[in-house]
Amino acid sequence: MHQALYRKWRPKTFSEVCGQEHITSILRQEATEGKFNHAYLFCGSRGTGKTTCAKILSKVVNCEDVKDGNPCGVCPSCLAIENGSTTDVLEMDAASNNGVDNIRDIRDEVVYSPSFLKYRVYIVDEVHMLSNSAFNALLKTLEEPPSHAIFILATTELHKLPATIVSRCQRFEFRRIATDILTSRIKFIAEQEGIAIDDDAARLIARYSQGGMRDSISLLELCASSGAKIDVSAVNETIGSAGRERMMAVANAIAEKNFEFLFKEIDEVVTSSKDITVFWQDLISLYRDLLVVKTVKDSAKYLDLTDFELKNLTVLAEKFSREMLIYHCKMLEEALYSMQASGAVKRIIAELCFVKMCDDSLSTTNEALLLKISKLEAKLASGEFLPAVEKAAEKDEMSQKGKTEKVEVKAEKKPEIIFAPETPREVKRVEVNPDAPSAKPIKVWSEAVQSIQSIDRSAYPILKKTRAYIGADEKIHVLCYDSFGLFAMDKPIIKNALANALSKYLEKRYSENDIVFEQDCGKVKLEDDFSDFLNDF
Repeated sequence: MHQALYRKWRPKTFSEVCGQEHITSILRQEATEGKFNHAYLFCGSRGTGKTTCAKILSKVVNCEDVKDGNPCGVCPSCLAIENGSTTDVLEMDAASNNGVDNIRDIRDEVVYSPSFLKYRVYIVDEVHMLSNSAFNALLKTLEEPPSHAIFILATTELHKLPATIVSRCQRFEFRRIATDILTSRIKFIAEQEGIAIDDDAARLIARYSQGGMRDSISLLELCASSGAKIDVSAVNETIGSAGRERMMAVANAIAEKNFEFLFKEIDEVVTSSKDITVFWQDLISLYRDLLVVKTVKDSAKYLDLTDFELKNLTVLAEKFSREMLIYHCKMLEEALYSMQASGAVKRIIAELCFVKMCDDSLSTTNEALLLKISKLEAKLASGEFLPAVEKAAEKDEMSQKGKTEKVEVKAEKKPEIIFAPETPREVKRVEVNPDAPSAKPIKVWSEAVQSIQSIDRSAYPILKKTRAYIGADEKIHVLCYDSFGLFAMDKPIIKNALANALSKYLEKRYSENDIVFEQDCGKVKLEDDFSDFLNDF
C-alpha cells in the first residue's frame, strides 16, 4: 500500500524537525539530563510538528540508549512505539473522544504501572475539543499524576483551553516554518523521491502552505502525480490559483478602470471551472502586500517576495493611495463573506464588487467617503482645479475650435467661486503681501500638530490654525493667527512637543530652541498658499 509522503518523511528524531529549534533544543537537553516534566502542552498552527514532536518525546523518555538527546530508534522500546505494538503509549484524538467518560477511563488506568516501558505516555491531540466536564475530570490527574505517567497535550487553538489546564503544563509554542526552510525541505524530498521540480515552483509551494510542513509535502505529492516536471504553472494549475502576475494585472486594471479586462478575467475563471473564492483570496493577498508597500518603509521585512516581485509591486503601488487600498480591501473582504454564504452566486458578487471598486461614487460606506475626501484634498493640494462655470466655458471653447489638447490654466488668473444669493458667507480675510518673499511650507505640519493632542488638548485648536515653514536659519517658524495664539503657544512644553514630532516626520533632530513662534502679519508668503483663494469666498 502506498504511504503518503508526509508520513514517509515524518521526522524520527528531534534533529530532523525543521524550523522549531527553540523547542527541540530544550527537549533534547531534558532528554540528555533525564529530567522530564509530567505534562507538556504543544500549541501552534497545523502542520508545524506538534504531533511529530509528541511521538519523538514518547520515544526518548523510554529509550534505552539516548544519543545526543535523540531516541536511538533501534532499541526494543523505540521499535515497539514505532510499530504501535505497545499499550503504554496511548494517542487519543479529543475531537472524537471529548466526553468525560473518555477522561475517566484514562484516570482509572493511569494508576497502573506500565507493562513494558519505563513511562506510560498519553498523547491527547486537539485537546481544546474536550468538554468542560472532561477538563474538570482531567485537572487533578494532570496536576499530580503518578511518577510513571507523562501527559502530552496538543492544540491548534490555545485560547480555548482553561487557564487551570495551561498552568499545569510546560508550554511550547510552535511557530510557522519560514518559507526558505520549507523550500529547502521540499527540494530535498523531491530529490530523494526522483521528482523534477523548479526552484521557483518549490518556493511557490512553500508560500502556499503558509508555514505548514505537512501542507507543503502534501502539495508537492499532488503536483507530482502527473509525472511531469513541476513548474510554476503546474503548481498554479493544481491549486486553482491564477498566479501572481495575473493578480497584478487585475489590480492594474482596477486602477485604470478597465471594465473590459476585469469582466474577461471573471469569465475565464468561471469557464475554466476554477473556484472564484481561490481567485478572490489571491487578490486579497496581493492587496495586503500593496498596503504594506504603501505604508511601511522597509516593506521587504514583511513580504515573502523576491527582489523582482517586490520591484514590480512597488511600481504598481504608486497607482493607489492608502485610502483607496483600504476601501478596496474592505470591498474584497465583504465580497468574500458573501461568496461563502449558502446559495451565493459568486460570479455576480465578484463582478459587482469590481464595478464598485472602480467607481467609488456607487458606495456610501465610510471607506468610500474617506477615499472621496482624500481625492479632494489631493486635488486642492495640486492646484489643478477649475470652477464649474469657467470649466464649462472652456469646454465650449474647445469644442468650437476642435481642439483635443488639455487647456492649461494661467497662473495669474484667479478662480471665481460663485455662490447663490441666498447663501451669503463671511470669511475673515487672510492678508498676504504678494511682494513678500516666498518660503517652503512644512507639508507634515498637520500630522505634527495632530500629535500634540495627547500632550495638551487646549493647544490643538490654536495650532490647527497656524502655518509653519523652515527659515533660512534652519529653524521652524510657526505663524500664529493672532497675538493671543502667539502668547498661548510660546511655551517650552509646546515647543518640546513640536520639536519631537517634527524630528520624527522630517528625520532631522530638532530641539526647543529650533521652534520660533511669530504672529502672521503677511510678512511671509508660503508656496502653494491658498489664502488668496479663500479670500474670494
